[in-house]
Amino acid sequence: MAEVAQSNVELLEWPKKDNHRFLHVVYRVGDLDRTIKFYTEVFGMKLLRKRDVPEEKYTNAFLGFGPEQTNFVVELTYNYGVTSYDIGTGFGHFSIATPDVYKFVENVRAKGGVVTREPALFGDTVYAFVKDPDGYVFDIVQKASTPEPLCHIMFRVGDLDRTIKFYEKALGLKLVKKFDIPQEKITLAIIGYGEEPERVVFELLYNYGVTEYTKGNAYAQVAIGTDDVYKSAEVVKIVTQELGGKITRQPGPIPGINTKITSFLDPDGWKIVLVDNQDFLKELE
Repeated sequence: MAEVAQSNVELLEWPKKDNHRFLHVVYRVGDLDRTIKFYTEVFGMKLLRKRDVPEEKYTNAFLGFGPEQTNFVVELTYNYGVTSYDIGTGFGHFSIATPDVYKFVENVRAKGGVVTREPALFGDTVYAFVKDPDGYVFDIVQKASTPEPLCHIMFRVGDLDRTIKFYEKALGLKLVKKFDIPQEKITLAIIGYGEEPERVVFELLYNYGVTEYTKGNAYAQVAIGTDDVYKSAEVVKIVTQELGGKITRQPGPIPGINTKITSFLDPDGWKIVLVDNQDFLKELE
């Protein structure tokens, strides 16, 4: 037993050494061409690649502000014949950094987008909120420049300290900042491999007294790179036994693609897919 315990201690050091990078976020849309048009014309993203999988009746499109080899991107999924989805109460929003929020919002409005919050100063930064055609919310934040314009994902959790601990131990994410807003009865935590907007981060939101949320069927998962999916899966297995969550796909290659992955749910049921870094780069060749 002592040897097993020591082995686990050594294994839990792996996420601190691993080369993690946020690769893409996956979610479903009801009209792929409409969303591509909106993201390219309104958000300024580029269509990076598109693939149709008729045998499984879906089409994917990858869009972002830079190449997948270096940037965090969105992977949109269109399932044949499905025109709408339920986003649920748990998912919050994405964030896009831009040098001029006011100009960005005017372009959104001119192209038929929905502005849900006009640009305003919050602290020392200008923010605005807009919705895409499928109802996904985007927080537009003013930054002079950034290598990662698509810079964060926010979702709600039922036990903030547990979730922070889970991601620190399972994926080596670090707490960037945490702050309480009692007048709104919420606590926020930012976790990442560096600070936003230079690096992509998760924004975790805890509403006082709320422990569960609906997931809907729209938002799917986040993919994160790893140098060893097998070792990473072993770490996640240990952490889920302590803090909750579960492995949903054992580590191994995807049939037909041969990219090695593993996937799991965190304690709140949010899905993470870990992708072998070298296999991912080969997939893009």
